[in-house]
Amino acid sequence: MSDVADPALTRNGGPRNGGPVDTDMPPVALILGACPVRLWGMTPAERLRRALSRAGVAEVRSWPDAPVPGRRHLLVRDDHVFDAVLIADLARADNTVLTTGAGTPVAAIVDAPRVEEAAALLTRGGPLPAGLRAVGPATLSSAYNDALRKREAPYLLPLTEETRPEVERRMFAGSYKGVTDLVTKHVWPAPALRVTRWCATHGVTPNAVTWLSLVLVLLAMGAFWQGWFLTGLAMAWGMTFLDTVDGKLARVTLTSTKLGNVFDHGIDLIHPPFWYWAWIIGLGAAGMALEQPGLVLAVVAGGYVLQRVQEGLFIALFKLEIHIWRPFDSWFRLITARRNPNLILLTLGAVAGRPDLGMLAVAAWTVASLLMHTVQIVQALAARRRGPLVSWLAR
Repeated sequence: MSDVADPALTRNGGPRNGGPVDTDMPPVALILGACPVRLWGMTPAERLRRALSRAGVAEVRSWPDAPVPGRRHLLVRDDHVFDAVLIADLARADNTVLTTGAGTPVAAIVDAPRVEEAAALLTRGGPLPAGLRAVGPATLSSAYNDALRKREAPYLLPLTEETRPEVERRMFAGSYKGVTDLVTKHVWPAPALRVTRWCATHGVTPNAVTWLSLVLVLLAMGAFWQGWFLTGLAMAWGMTFLDTVDGKLARVTLTSTKLGNVFDHGIDLIHPPFWYWAWIIGLGAAGMALEQPGLVLAVVAGGYVLQRVQEGLFIALFKLEIHIWRPFDSWFRLITARRNPNLILLTLGAVAGRPDLGMLAVAAWTVASLLMHTVQIVQALAARRRGPLVSWLAR
């Protein structure tokens, strides 16, 4: 599903607000306007409330409620859509006005005595009041998103009924991980956008999608066990698709939870070796038993576990994910022997009428990927002598 904390709020670099800010007391939020356009099934005001809550702003009101003495106030127009990281970083700023690329003021954080003039600036425009500084999205927030493993400028988009489809496409793209496998990156985005939009509009929760994916995990395993490989593959690919949808749905609707994170990532982590085991059993049921099924299972299941260990070791040694160190490492993540690339090999074998060769191909690719990860770790150990490793995405 989604990460424990919204990935949009965990970008490296933090707010670029030019000076220390007292964050002991979160600001009071004031939402300006009443935009009627629904976004992912929500009003803009509701989405802002969720973004503000995730930024630690619990007290949210509608303008023109009276200011609270002695508190900072975060004023936000609801006719624009803000990347969640902008809300989080602005909440930690002081005496700052956020503007669009065209210079239109759309949000501000000020002390209580300046709320009236800030509201006037946001609603009627005019010159920037003395003592306030204007910043654009790229100045306020870092473009590097460590949690989603990509570099992408935070979005700030005007919202009308005409712009809504494009705004939703941009938000959906922003919810995608930048470094992932080739199916997730190049095949699933277009259909996943439509299904995510449908789920959001009809109130389907990310956890409900994850539960359905778990059902498909079990059904696929059962089909593989019986030697019904094409049927099982249809269910397996359906599961991988839903695995894309639930995370994107959680991010665009700002409904990610710790429980959902554990649930989703737990399924992702555990199920692949069981699929391989069931496939090997199914080969016997289909009269295509491998000569050394135990050895092949040890290679594919043990290799899967060892790859996960290598990834954890890389993080422990270098404080960096193995797939985001260099451009090559990110490219290799597209095809490394993880679930989706392995499913491609199994699908090719099954379609060709040789599911046994598909499993042998997975075993061979698992060994090759293990060796490549070993080389990457050795290269990283050598590179660390020249200083700490830094992701190429952060440069």
